[in-house]
Amino acid sequence: RPRSHTVTTTSSSFTANLSASSSTLAYDREFLRTLPGLLMVTEIVLGLLVWTLIAGTEYFLYPAFGWVMFVAVFYWVLTVFFLIIYMTMTYTRIPQVPWTTVGLCFNGSAFILYLIAAIVDASSVTKELDSHNYNSWAASSFFAFIVTSCYAGNTYFSFVSWRSRTLQ
Repeated sequence: RPRSHTVTTTSSSFTANLSASSSTLAYDREFLRTLPGLLMVTEIVLGLLVWTLIAGTEYFLYPAFGWVMFVAVFYWVLTVFFLIIYMTMTYTRIPQVPWTTVGLCFNGSAFILYLIAAIVDASSVTKELDSHNYNSWAASSFFAFIVTSCYAGNTYFSFVSWRSRTLQ
């Protein structure tokens, strides 16, 4: 006797939504007009100044400046990464990630470690140490404190955003 073969196919709404949403890349111009967006661009520009001013010297001879370089480059790369995420609205495509918590942890840790790095940078700048690199190190210290204040501002905005999400 002949057998009947029935094949049933189903598609998940997750796959359909993923394929539909991943074909176009969104761009949020308005993010750069917000205060957190402006602070993030300032962090990138001035953070770049911090680590290039140190990288142009013999910083590797002094461990304190190695620490400042690590913090400056590490958070510069991560800030560029987060700017791309916010500009392309990638956070809307990955709803499983608690973005408000991630933003708060990122900005809070950046503020704390940049504050430590700025203090270490400022306390390590002396003419006796190396007068040839004095101006670069002093300028990097100045900009490190400005970047620290930008991260403090973004930490505040991240906290307000996180707090409003947890109250809902």
